[in-house]
Amino acid sequence: MIAQLKQGAIGEMSADSMLLPPTFESLESERDYIKQRLAAAFRLFALYQFDDGLAGHITVRDPIEKETFWVNPVGIHFSRIKVSDLVRLNHEGQLVEGKALVNTAAFMIHSRIHAKHQHINAVAHAHTKFGKAWSTQGRLLDPITQDACVFFESHDVFSQFDGVVHQQSEGDAIADRIGENNIALILQNHGLLTVGIDVDSAVSLFVQLEDACENQLLVSGLPNTQIIPAEIARKTRSFIGSRLVVWGNFQPLYQNIEALQPDFKT
Repeated sequence: MIAQLKQGAIGEMSADSMLLPPTFESLESERDYIKQRLAAAFRLFALYQFDDGLAGHITVRDPIEKETFWVNPVGIHFSRIKVSDLVRLNHEGQLVEGKALVNTAAFMIHSRIHAKHQHINAVAHAHTKFGKAWSTQGRLLDPITQDACVFFESHDVFSQFDGVVHQQSEGDAIADRIGENNIALILQNHGLLTVGIDVDSAVSLFVQLEDACENQLLVSGLPNTQIIPAEIARKTRSFIGSRLVVWGNFQPLYQNIEALQPDFKT
């Protein structure tokens, strides 16, 4: 699930001096690892105030039974989620492991993305302050900062808002908007969604996407906003959007939440 990357994958910096995505001795140890990353991700969402009542969900494909995925149970605040709270569903909505209920929208959206896109192993979605505000504009983000360039020509707007997602056809429509190169969707009048090869990537991208929405809103109406030229935006994206850098951006976040709230591992 987590690919090893060659040295020199991030320009002139040697990979010997950096953390690298892990390899695993068994699929069982990989499962334990991704469940810890998932539980940590919910704690981080709470820390960043990405929680909003019953809304919001992060999922990760199971490495053993790949047609199933792990998700948060409905009704438990993100700040309290532990590994032992996570539940596992199959793409038909059957509970495979765990006892708690799951948000219907979480299943309808995430199951269709996991089923349609085998290269996507993790999906993050929440109704965040700046993401919701920007989603009302129904348009793409501009490459106005270096960090925003990671989304240049790699995100889309899903403009079909029909209320709370509760039908499989709506989940299919969202999944269809994610192309091979799209890492994020702005769900119009709804919120934000990011995808990745692992939890680390999907969540680090979500944090960056929310930040990009905030910056876009801050400069709205200001004169002389400088847009980064397309060729420079692409060049920047090739660096900061590389698999290793996107994965690496999550590592300090994980270290922080692990130090602050180590009980998520239980």
